[in-house]
Amino acid sequence: MTHEIQAPPRQIGFWTCLALVIGNTIGTGIFLLPAALAPFGWNALYGWAITVGGALCLAYVFAVLARTIPEAGGPYDYIATAFGPMAGFFVMWSYWISQWVTNAAIGIGMISYLEPFAPEFFNRPGVGPLSAIGLVILMTAVALRGVRASGSVQIVTTVLKIVPLLAVILVAVVVLGGGSGSSATAGNIAPMPVGAAAIASSAALALWAMQGFEAGTVPAGRVIDPARTIARATLIGTLFVGVIYILVTFAVFLLLPSEVAAKSPAPLADLMSRVWGSEAGKIIAAFAAISALGALNGWVFLQAEVPLVLAERGVFPKFFARVNEKGSPVFAQVLGCALSVALIATNLSSGMIEIYSFIILLATVATLVLYLAGALTMLALLKRGQARGAAATGAALLGAAYALGTFYGAGGEATAWGAGLLATGIPVYFFMRRGAAARE
Repeated sequence: MTHEIQAPPRQIGFWTCLALVIGNTIGTGIFLLPAALAPFGWNALYGWAITVGGALCLAYVFAVLARTIPEAGGPYDYIATAFGPMAGFFVMWSYWISQWVTNAAIGIGMISYLEPFAPEFFNRPGVGPLSAIGLVILMTAVALRGVRASGSVQIVTTVLKIVPLLAVILVAVVVLGGGSGSSATAGNIAPMPVGAAAIASSAALALWAMQGFEAGTVPAGRVIDPARTIARATLIGTLFVGVIYILVTFAVFLLLPSEVAAKSPAPLADLMSRVWGSEAGKIIAAFAAISALGALNGWVFLQAEVPLVLAERGVFPKFFARVNEKGSPVFAQVLGCALSVALIATNLSSGMIEIYSFIILLATVATLVLYLAGALTMLALLKRGQARGAAATGAALLGAAYALGTFYGAGGEATAWGAGLLATGIPVYFFMRRGAAARE
């Protein structure tokens, strides 16, 4: 049963907001990314520095926006304040698409980590995609139980997903501190010469693993003391994840020969197996599955927040703003779930890998639209005198440059997909405008 349209209660405190930032950023990417980065050698670490630096600049931008417009219901209000409701709608339309697309990707990725525990079951035709669909539906059911249910799952899974990453870092510290093989560790790093092109490629690869640092701003209308809570959670969470990622990558580079890491489907498991034995692969797979579950929980919760705010602002059908007795927007959750399920279902007749890269491409480009818009919004508010500060100016300029550079690095095909995603919102926006004009 749904209630009449009303503002959802503010139930998200600092720790839940921080868990959203960390939990939505740490998904499946870091468990695979060191293998993709291994051939780049030292370029990968420079690329990480650029990606983390760009993410921190954008995180600071979103933190300042949260403090500047504390009454905002999320990024839509930030952008609409600077550029009007049309700009706000199209940016958030693109971001909303990235959310349910991301949920499909995480669902598929999680099944790949569960496969070692029951290979005969998951290798049957259609079982993998159907299991991913089941996970998306399960997490949607959790989200419909309200903020407290999703928040509890998010906090627990966030703590658990950090454990294997800290273990990898600890193993590296112990090995290096004990001097065991330390003379050969630098030689494990791939000898690719350091160059601008290789660094740019590394930075583009790293972006997928860093997406999600903006998660604390999306449910701003539900956050307690948003001006303070969102800013602290966004900056602390982004910095924490960035440091963890760099240390994990460095540990893999030092302890695994580059030719081994580059060919590994599970580089963290291979690293740990040298210390713990052959069962380490299953241990890491279990934690990776938990990590994916936490990320899926967070993104499923957020997928309903964008339609909720758009409906409250009158640029999306009003029934998307209706909430159940737990304060969850039912129609928005059901639609997001249905779209994720439909995307996964297109893969039922093929393997689990074929559309995974395509899904990641869609999600990355759609999210970049929000990152660029956030930086430009900050610059617009600074120019109008609605915000001030040299740090905010510098962060906005660097954040905009980073987003534009990443668009360029993604290539023409990705940019075309981004334009196509934005275009799908045109009929919805003008249909809603015509309806609003007819009611006036």
